[in-house]
Amino acid sequence: MPSATPESSTPRIVLGVAGGIAAYKSVELLRLLRDANYYVAPILTPDATRFVGELTFSALASEPARTKLFADPTTPIPHTYLGQHADLIVVAPATAHLIARYATGLADDLLCATLLATKAPVLLCPAMHSEMWAQPSVQENLATLRHRGVMVLEPETGHLAGGDVGIGRMAEPAAIFELIERIVRGYRGPLSGRHILISAGGTREAIDPVRVIANRSSGRQGYALAEVARRLGATVTLVSTAERDLALDVAASIEVVRVESAAQMREAMLERFAAQDCAIMAAAVADFTVIPASEKIKKDAGIPTLNFETTPDIVLDLVAARTQAQIVVAFAAETTNVVENARAKLLRKDVDLLVVNDVSAPGAGFEHETNEVIVLGRDGVGESVSLRSKEAVALAILARVASLLSKEPHE
Repeated sequence: MPSATPESSTPRIVLGVAGGIAAYKSVELLRLLRDANYYVAPILTPDATRFVGELTFSALASEPARTKLFADPTTPIPHTYLGQHADLIVVAPATAHLIARYATGLADDLLCATLLATKAPVLLCPAMHSEMWAQPSVQENLATLRHRGVMVLEPETGHLAGGDVGIGRMAEPAAIFELIERIVRGYRGPLSGRHILISAGGTREAIDPVRVIANRSSGRQGYALAEVARRLGATVTLVSTAERDLALDVAASIEVVRVESAAQMREAMLERFAAQDCAIMAAAVADFTVIPASEKIKKDAGIPTLNFETTPDIVLDLVAARTQAQIVVAFAAETTNVVENARAKLLRKDVDLLVVNDVSAPGAGFEHETNEVIVLGRDGVGESVSLRSKEAVALAILARVASLLSKEPHE
């Protein structure tokens, strides 16, 4: 069977194989890739060769399998060569050991060095025993890699090594191959090709050139939504009042629009909404504003009289502008009668999803790094998301968004 050449337009896949019993499945995956005319360069870790033969991969692949960092006189720096020329790197199986080394940036073998030397998309297909998969350290390493844009095809439940049954079985080669085909065509997650508009932070309404009316929103939940949406493949625009700091940095690919007042946020959101698939109003927008004094109000002039007026309802404006193909997600911060108030707001706003939280609950709401919410659909049925990091909450919300966008447009 003739091999594709590195110079051809055939997509180039680096197939990494780590040391686990599931390595035998990688032979079938390699065969599927070659039958589809992909150019495949295999890398086996030293432990992988305990389970599968280097010669088997060399015989089936587009070029000989590599196992060592410095062993090929024709390619003296193989990790940079492979990393720079790959269209996709797939690691199947990805063991707990490989995941930990990749997450911490170790480059002590050819596969890890290649992963660090590439700008190509990376797909990990984990395989390990159930107890290992459940370990917080494994999940934290995977969360770190997801944060960096690595895609993960989670393991299945089934028979494991040693006769055990549980989660940890590597996805079947056909499922991995199907996902590879989608990634090569541009898929980066369930929000691939979608445009998501997100607001974050708390608006500030000027009283005079010095003082403002503000609220306690830190912007953390909105920023978490923006980051997770990006990782799921979306093109993200973030309209934010939050000051930039180390805790609220976002990827350079996210467009950040800086605003301060409710009026400025409304203008920025409505100006951009027509080009979006979804708008998520995570910002805490002031309900009231005042006409600010042109000069600083002096204390010795006595207690000032502030004439409040209501701010425009940005959510209602977005809903009024919404097409059948667009969805609008709103937030409701409550302190009493949380679910009852939220359902009333859901009917009043006519949004597709309403995320409600009790901001007085321990560890939830403003300024915390964790949150606990209930996600209400249009039917008023709530899905509880227990106390967890705001990124994990964002993932739960965006999973619902992705599901809605995959359905037929609403009436």
